[in-house]
Amino acid sequence: METCYKLAPGVQVRREDFGLLFYKMKGPRLFFLPSKNLLEESFFQQEISLTDSLSRGKKQIPEKGFTILHRALQQLTEKGVILEYSIG
Repeated sequence: METCYKLAPGVQVRREDFGLLFYKMKGPRLFFLPSKNLLEESFFQQEISLTDSLSRGKKQIPEKGFTILHRALQQLTEKGVILEYSIG
């Protein structure tokens, strides 16, 4: 099974120079994902895993960088900014 992510209800995301900026309409609260150009806003609208997204975009990332990015996505999930679900 592959883990995918989507935006939680009431959350929007936009691209910035450092990566992605998430904001909750209910808050307002801001959350940052320092992903640079590794992820696009559309990542959260597709049924695609982080691994598949990076390989489709032919983006090279060291194992440590992947672990940090994955951990950041888990933290956003814990804060209710994004939702995690499985496919496959």
